[in-house]
Amino acid sequence: MQLKAQRYLAMVATTGSFSATARHFRVPSSSVSRFIAALEREAGQQLLYRNTRGVKLTEAGKRYYSQIRTVLELLDAADEELAGNVGKIRGIVRINAPATFGRLHFGRLITELRSVYPELVIELTLTDELIDPIKEGADIIFRIGHLESSDLIGRRICEQRFVLCASHGYLSRHTEPQHPEQLKDHSCLVHFGSGGTERWFFRDTERGAPIAVDVTGPIRCNNSELLLHAASAGEGVVLVPSWLLHGKNVEAELKILLPDFGGALSTVPSQMHLISPENRLRSQKVRAVWDFILKAIGTPPYWDH
Repeated sequence: MQLKAQRYLAMVATTGSFSATARHFRVPSSSVSRFIAALEREAGQQLLYRNTRGVKLTEAGKRYYSQIRTVLELLDAADEELAGNVGKIRGIVRINAPATFGRLHFGRLITELRSVYPELVIELTLTDELIDPIKEGADIIFRIGHLESSDLIGRRICEQRFVLCASHGYLSRHTEPQHPEQLKDHSCLVHFGSGGTERWFFRDTERGAPIAVDVTGPIRCNNSELLLHAASAGEGVVLVPSWLLHGKNVEAELKILLPDFGGALSTVPSQMHLISPENRLRSQKVRAVWDFILKAIGTPPYWDH
């Protein structure tokens, strides 16, 4: 009885709903409420706040949930292995992705994923912080940038490609650059973050020495999507990852500049990876989602087609 109550509690913590939990386990909502109430009596503490706006964990509930979550996942993995039935992909899978990339791409990905595995519950968090997947309980993390060596399992998806562009309106007022060095004479829209303001790097061949350009301009921001919006409005030249342009009518709004020079924000290639704690990939549901994401993105990635 306690194990069932713990599973109900974990699902309520994820969905914020007794009715959604009841639908997932195909039991009446009253059963979910009764089991969790019994668990609270046994624990001697309230684990959930209940009000008209929804349900959320109390502080004691958060601590308890963090302790039972890993145990439940290990039990689920053992049950899956014992059953040996790959067709029953169900339960919670927690995914973490960068904020802008996740907003632009993971909405479609998880919708398609759920159409293939309708019994999955996807818990997606979008953040630009480099989270600890073990501490945060993430099953799969989509990470952009240099991947530090660790005990995590990593799969390289692709190298991040960058595109230099400006609006037709801006180019009607300024001479189009023919070489990276000429960008010093242009209004460049520059990304900045914890490492400070960027330099832009270009190569005319794969093996050529990188050309570093110190760029300046009227707008600096820590969000590439906003910089792209500013470029579309005619504010200047911008260097953005190609995935940011996917789905946009680029030819109508912008012109690609210096197509013969590969642009980058570092001399070290920026990679895209999927990473996961090794024990998570033992789970059939996590492995199914992992494989789905890799196939859906493809090689080369669909946004570079």
